[in-house]
Amino acid sequence: MLTSALALAGATAMPFAAAAQTPPNVMVMAWNIDAISTFDPAQVGEVVTVELLVNTCDRLMEYDPEDETNVIPGLAESYEVSEDGTTITFTMREGITFPSGNPATAQEMMWSLHRVLNVGLGAAAALTEYGFTAENAAERITAPDDRTLVMQFDQPYPASLLLQAIAAYPVAIMLDRDTILENEVNDDLGNQYLATHTECVGPYRLERWNPGEVVILERNDDYWGEAPGMQTILVRHVAEAGTQRLMLTSGDIDIARDLTPEDIADVGARDDVEVVTTMKPQLTYLALNNEFGPFTDPRARLALRYLLDYDAMGNSFLRNIGVIRQSPVQLGAFGALSEEEGRPFALDVDRARELLAEAGVEEGTSISLILGTHPYSMPIGQHFQENAAAAGLNVSVERMANAQLFSRIRGREFEMGVMSWQTSVGDAHGMASRQIYNPDNAAEAQLTQYPSWRSAYFSEEYNQRVMEALLEPDTDTREEMYHQLQLDQMQEGPQVFMFQTTQNVAHRAELQGWTAHGFKAFYNQVTK
Repeated sequence: MLTSALALAGATAMPFAAAAQTPPNVMVMAWNIDAISTFDPAQVGEVVTVELLVNTCDRLMEYDPEDETNVIPGLAESYEVSEDGTTITFTMREGITFPSGNPATAQEMMWSLHRVLNVGLGAAAALTEYGFTAENAAERITAPDDRTLVMQFDQPYPASLLLQAIAAYPVAIMLDRDTILENEVNDDLGNQYLATHTECVGPYRLERWNPGEVVILERNDDYWGEAPGMQTILVRHVAEAGTQRLMLTSGDIDIARDLTPEDIADVGARDDVEVVTTMKPQLTYLALNNEFGPFTDPRARLALRYLLDYDAMGNSFLRNIGVIRQSPVQLGAFGALSEEEGRPFALDVDRARELLAEAGVEEGTSISLILGTHPYSMPIGQHFQENAAAAGLNVSVERMANAQLFSRIRGREFEMGVMSWQTSVGDAHGMASRQIYNPDNAAEAQLTQYPSWRSAYFSEEYNQRVMEALLEPDTDTREEMYHQLQLDQMQEGPQVFMFQTTQNVAHRAELQGWTAHGFKAFYNQVTK
């Protein structure tokens, strides 16, 4: 079967070759995957990589396919929360092994969590924000025996939040310690090796990743859980929506992930294609570098919110792929403002001019806007460029590969950028902890998994408010604190939020069982 899969991979450069049905045991998906840079759980953050990784490697807890607000047992078969709310004790499944044959126990789970902290890359933020550090990990994350993992927190955080933010996040992937240490380079704890390998317990394993071309996942026949329906998952990098549509309708692929509103309407009318739409916990926004001259003044940042025609965007290039959302918290999360409360702005060039003048931004000020290859990115850039010109700003637009865009943004090498951020939890803290809270604004801190840090935004007042809301024990009071936080941030926050993404997946009718919600797509349930 791998031979057939590789043959399909080789056809990437010839998308218009003679149509052929995909092999019965292979799910072939076209997706813009140029954002992938590694498969190391200590480093991943891109939506694409996270989806592939969590379909390859199990986590301590997993999201319920039927209910995105619920988590269910994964590598841990059960858990207990201490009375004071500061300790969670997980009981691991018994008798599971890695593909290498090595035993997969609580000892490996503990080492994997320690490793995330010791490697110290972006994903470590999922642990450090709850009090764990490389220095205290040995004391606070322990495995007293092969089936027991204990996590001791510094505060009584909401348990439901911890299960989503840590236990169901890629940092809670259990890695094959012995295999990784055999392949480490210069004491890197396997960081280089895991860029192209997945040494974990899960329904699939990474067979191949050719950057900018293809990802191939192969079924793990020794998996402890129910065997997935497909032997192979083949993901072809196809950036152009029109090409994805042609490949789908001709039967060259089973799934298209990046269709435009026009494409969705076209294929949705066909009998041989089905379209599945889900709301994602992902916000798309204009990222502003708050160290760049004009954006140091919150009045200038507020002015930009009046330079978008949200209704026009929603009725044109965002139709069917997004819901206008100007709040920093996604719809559906605990603590989120209502849809109406979360979109107070409309196009008002005169108001933008007033605010820019108050902020001292001179007529003709030049601003660079960088963006990636998503179908909506360039229309957003051109739309903003036109309205900004009417307000006296000279905006240049530069398009680049998504991996290059992310590198520029993470390095603070930008003035403005079109970016998206997806949270892993259905709680306002998920977005507040990344878009508002910034633990350390120093350049050398390299907190690349904090959009607030990327934008060089730091406020002691807002840091305190985010933490107070997190630890507030009264549910109603906590919800109100998040409401006020959003209202204030929409006036003076670091970004210009535009819309919340809806994921449209178009698949061939013969593909059965495609299941997805905001926090995961479940490849293991697909059959033909």
